[in-house]
Amino acid sequence: MALLTWSNKYSVGVKVLDNQHAAFLRMLNELHGAMMKGQAQAVVGPLLRKLVNYAREHFSTEERLMETAKYPGLAKHREEHRELTGKIAEFVGRFDRGEDSLNIHLLNFLRDWLNNHLREMDHEYEQWLHDHGIH
Repeated sequence: MALLTWSNKYSVGVKVLDNQHAAFLRMLNELHGAMMKGQAQAVVGPLLRKLVNYAREHFSTEERLMETAKYPGLAKHREEHRELTGKIAEFVGRFDRGEDSLNIHLLNFLRDWLNNHLREMDHEYEQWLHDHGIH
């Protein structure tokens, strides 16, 4: 069972960002599936790192588009990205140290963050980007 399923409520109407957001959800669901199957750290660890690397790539793309459009909320958005990256790094460190109990906490954190960030914060820039020719 998927933690999050892509739907139009997550869309910001910018194709590259929507594709990346959908990929995020797929990776989260893949990580969830591996953890639910009790797969070893050898499987979950690489999935978690893939998610972290993808987050950095996505945040860079999103921030670059906001810079291009001179989005006034960029600093706030950038700070939110930094906070998430730091929190995920903490989870990765705990996971690497073998703290198994973090699995469900990590999944819940990522699910809630993605759900809230995609539906709320990312929708704040949607109209601005459209008004500045970014689709």
